[in-house]
Amino acid sequence: MRILLIALLGGLLPTGVLFAQDTTSPQTTNDATLLKDGRKVAGMCRTCHGLDGKARIPIAPHIGGEPIEYLISQLQAFKSGEREHEMMTVVARGLSDDQINSVALWFNHFDVTATLPAGKTEDDAPELCVGCHGVNGISELEDAPNLAGETNIYIETQLKAFRIGKRVHEIMTPIAKDLSETQMQEASDWYNNIGIEITDPAGN
Repeated sequence: MRILLIALLGGLLPTGVLFAQDTTSPQTTNDATLLKDGRKVAGMCRTCHGLDGKARIPIAPHIGGEPIEYLISQLQAFKSGEREHEMMTVVARGLSDDQINSVALWFNHFDVTATLPAGKTEDDAPELCVGCHGVNGISELEDAPNLAGETNIYIETQLKAFRIGKRVHEIMTPIAKDLSETQMQEASDWYNNIGIEITDPAGN
């Protein structure tokens, strides 16, 4: 199967790389102050995404260890209205740019380990997904999300959102429109069945 999945995160956390004017990405070093600030903001996220970024509900994505630029872009997209969600739009609009940067750093600083399911090899992965999302669902690009361990329902929901125009992306929109239901299921199943472990290297 040849599927390209280049921009799935969304769902309950914040498409497109959007940065507010005069806003720059925070340093990805383990800055204690920024992490402390980010942890405070993450308290608003824990019910759905967990404080460590491991989703607590099936319709929310795992965001621990996501690329920092992707996290910022999604939150900024929700804040600006480019992307809409009944919960995340409200949350993001209440965040300052500094809070967005710090909470993105918080979730980014986690380490993610992904494990292929028993009996599966890299050759079984959706061929054209791996260039962006990796064989094991760990993103190869700063502006593409991890897909490892995401639930079938989450991935399929995002693909269908691209298909009907609820989410818009220059690559994913036309790709999703060409995917059959079977192809969507196969891609969703691959990433759903990958095991993940999210750990905090800083011990926060």
